[in-house]
Amino acid sequence: MLTPLVSVLLLLGLLITLFGAVRRVMLWRRGKPFEVNVWAGLSSIPRRYLVDLHHVVARDRAIAHMHVATAGGFVAAMVTLSVIYLLGLDNSVMHLVALIACAVMLLGAQLVAKRRRLVPTHLSTGPWMRLPKSLNVFAGTFLLVSAFGLFGIDTLPSILLVLLGLAMIAGMGEMLLGMTWGGPMKHAFAGALHLAFHPRPERFGGGQSTGLRPLDLTEPHLGVAKSTDFHWNQLLGFDACVQCGRCEKACPAFAAGQPLNPKKLIQDMVVGMTGGSTTAYHGSAHPGQEQQLGEKVICGGPEQSLFEGLLDPDTVWSCTTCRACVEECPMMIEHVDVIVDLRRYLTLEQGATPGKGPDMLENLIATDNPNGNPPLQRHNWAVDLHIPLMAEVKQADVLLWAGDGAFDMRNQRTLRALVTLFRRAKVDFAVLGNEELDCGDLARRLGDEATFQRLARTNIHTLSQYTFRRIVTADPHAFHILKNEYPDFGGNYDVCHHTQLLAELVDQGSLKLNPFQELSVTYHDPCYLGRYNGGYEAPRSLLRAIGINIKEMERSGYRSRCCGGGGGAPVSDVAGKRRISDMRMDDVRHTGAEIVVVACPQCSLMLEGVVEPRPEVRDIAELLLEALPPQVQHFQSGEVEAS
Repeated sequence: MLTPLVSVLLLLGLLITLFGAVRRVMLWRRGKPFEVNVWAGLSSIPRRYLVDLHHVVARDRAIAHMHVATAGGFVAAMVTLSVIYLLGLDNSVMHLVALIACAVMLLGAQLVAKRRRLVPTHLSTGPWMRLPKSLNVFAGTFLLVSAFGLFGIDTLPSILLVLLGLAMIAGMGEMLLGMTWGGPMKHAFAGALHLAFHPRPERFGGGQSTGLRPLDLTEPHLGVAKSTDFHWNQLLGFDACVQCGRCEKACPAFAAGQPLNPKKLIQDMVVGMTGGSTTAYHGSAHPGQEQQLGEKVICGGPEQSLFEGLLDPDTVWSCTTCRACVEECPMMIEHVDVIVDLRRYLTLEQGATPGKGPDMLENLIATDNPNGNPPLQRHNWAVDLHIPLMAEVKQADVLLWAGDGAFDMRNQRTLRALVTLFRRAKVDFAVLGNEELDCGDLARRLGDEATFQRLARTNIHTLSQYTFRRIVTADPHAFHILKNEYPDFGGNYDVCHHTQLLAELVDQGSLKLNPFQELSVTYHDPCYLGRYNGGYEAPRSLLRAIGINIKEMERSGYRSRCCGGGGGAPVSDVAGKRRISDMRMDDVRHTGAEIVVVACPQCSLMLEGVVEPRPEVRDIAELLLEALPPQVQHFQSGEVEAS
């Protein structure tokens, strides 16, 4: 009697789960079209799950072990039980495999229970608190069923059959039905399909994909106002959220007390997609909006504007686009894309860019730079350096992209140091001079896609008139835009950051440097060089080349804390409890370093804006200039004194 009972309940559970899956898919498909290769995507799930996803999960070994045991045991148990009871392959070997799988899952369930005893603030509670019990019920019940099958026991007392049946229903209710009908296990079903139909498939297999997608400016509605304005696989990605709170822990805006919690944002998007209210959410709120949780019912729906109660615009404008949330997300959800899509609506449709945003965008339209500087003064920083202009020489090995740091006296020091280093290494380089326009980074991150596309196309047209091997810039934002976002408009270039070229010159022996005797230094990773483009090693190799033993901050490399200067955050200027730059400088102070080395003009401005006393802020090019051998540290025609 046991075999028919298990067979019927398994079949019924799978059918109800399948019906729920169809219902969930129909919800996702209400989003905008996005072309995918269905069979290629589905076949890629095992590799993406076991390699790419677990590469992120494994950063915390305890969580990785818990996940492997629980998820691996569950999948193996379900497959084996289905083969036994639905396909009829009933033998002792299969029952033994099922028993082992259930035992492994049961072990994983104990690890889940241990994690839930003292719940960290970033973990969601509510329905998630019952998950250890559900895992134990499912694994324990089918462990017994497998044991009975292994020993050939099929006839049981009626009361035991009833209890086993109820336990199987309870276990499958969470583990199967919950995957497609809603509950803590929803992420399992949606997560697998999210990996298959990810909006950025280039991220898998060790690749990178960080450039924003172009917006079709001919569309009747620009940006995202309601959930159905998202692409359907973005909606799928929202359901994949496991509410682990890794994004919340990593977010600099959340830590600063600004009204943004990436986890809550994604859950708000789920409410916007499915309807209902935010009362089902049991996690941290957006800072400053805690009273909304449990006290105020906020509803959403597929055809309702996300900004009509569900989402505060300040939440969207708090983001620095640093991608710390994306980097830490074990389900590889693209939070930044969501935020920029929402900003595009606010800026292009509503004209609701906050703070100094409207002025900056107006300046970009009128003068092609955000601060409204006279365009014909862009090249003034180098008037005494006699740098070749591309308009005159027509070709060069390296095109030096100055960026808007050319208007700022602080960052002109970096550019002038870089010119000297290039000349010492005999680099054949030239600049665009006044022909260069803003790369468009600020406009795009503030949601003004129209201004960005105009700037991009104009710059690409200018660049098309000249011959060069690669573009080099000291600005990671320009580096990223030119490398990863201009190709969508026909601008395909070999682009590198100044630290990358300098490291190459040092390795080749073209740039000779003397090591410092003693220097107390830490290094701050710029988000747009590091997380956006993987540029972690070149700056460090340069510091090692001049004899510096870097005092690494606790949050460095891919976990570096943002300086607060990206994504237009200084322009939108959403209030918080602290400034992100102050928190980053605290990270610097904890190392005991006297100098913090940066490789980004925006990072220089943000960190030098911290009230003294504080460590000195130096760009890496300035430090390398001081390391030039004494015999070449004198003023030559067209060069800068090292002092």
